[in-house]
Amino acid sequence: MAALRAGDAPTAILAAREAADADPAALSLWINLALACRIGGDTPGERVALERALELDRLDFTAQLRMAQLLQREGEETKALIAWDGVQQLAQQYPGLPDPVRAELAAGEAFCGQLRSRLAEATTAALAADAGERDETERRRIDAFAAAALGQRRIYANECAGLYYPFLPADEFFDRRHFPWFAALEAEAGAIRAELDALLAEPGEAIRPYVRMEPGSPENKWTVLDGSLDWSACFLLEYGVPNAAVIERCPHTARVLDSLPLARIPGRAPNAFFSMLRPRSRIPAHTGVTNTRAIIHLALDVPPGCGFRVGGETRQWVEGKAFAFDDTIEHEAWNDSDARRAVLIIDAWNPHLSERECAAITAYFAANDAALG
Repeated sequence: MAALRAGDAPTAILAAREAADADPAALSLWINLALACRIGGDTPGERVALERALELDRLDFTAQLRMAQLLQREGEETKALIAWDGVQQLAQQYPGLPDPVRAELAAGEAFCGQLRSRLAEATTAALAADAGERDETERRRIDAFAAAALGQRRIYANECAGLYYPFLPADEFFDRRHFPWFAALEAEAGAIRAELDALLAEPGEAIRPYVRMEPGSPENKWTVLDGSLDWSACFLLEYGVPNAAVIERCPHTARVLDSLPLARIPGRAPNAFFSMLRPRSRIPAHTGVTNTRAIIHLALDVPPGCGFRVGGETRQWVEGKAFAFDDTIEHEAWNDSDARRAVLIIDAWNPHLSERECAAITAYFAANDAALG
């Protein structure tokens, strides 16, 4: 160390190597040797010293950082990108790192950002050849695959609070081709909205807070919406049971619902309700009950500034248009506008289930209810 301070790198390298050879299990001595070699321009020696240090402790932060920097200097870009990813993950465990080290991490992240940009450009070019020939499913899956491979997005898994059906695709948004009846539903959007507007003009007790927690529930992410009309609902069908008072005021909407191939399980499904989100309100990220269903949103009254995220994909509602998603994938919604947002939400079967599987699920619930009362 004295030789390093004096600027005598050759002497420092000899002394550090002698010390490391004398006590090869001392990780710090190999790191000292790597430092001396680095200052002295002995890259092969530095690499050997860092490899020995990592053999002693694969999670040593300093050794990982110096190895990432060495690989970067040597132009070994693929290895450097992997090494820097490991360093950044390890750095999260050390919130009190000094500013000089933070600066080194920032420089490494900038380097990785440049590499990822090059990879993204190359990937986009490579995948563009037949892009125009892809159907909706292929486009969404290829885009998600490429983004995940490039570290640009996360792939989300199902998280069911209730019934989980195995081996179904964990798809965020379902493709429209699974729902050939969407066009008929969308054709009724104007009439459905007219009934909603009339209902909202004199809501009475039809509108209620969507979130109603049990008394004594501990504080959680839903507390801010508990009992609040910031997120409100008006149910036409609740667990398959018609809400006569609302259906009487929305007969056209009720007839539309009767005509749709919804998930119908006595006492359990479907739900069908108007969902209202007040200005400057947000529904926190959450997951649903079962992946056996698809949740349908028909946009009725959507001002600019509203958004909806399912997993790694964010969409905006388009008035008069419907989409379907798996609500056991983490999702959230927001209304950053100064006006109310309103959509119709209904339950349908997960389109990846066959008719026999839907019948089996219905039979399961019937047997469950009969056996347990």
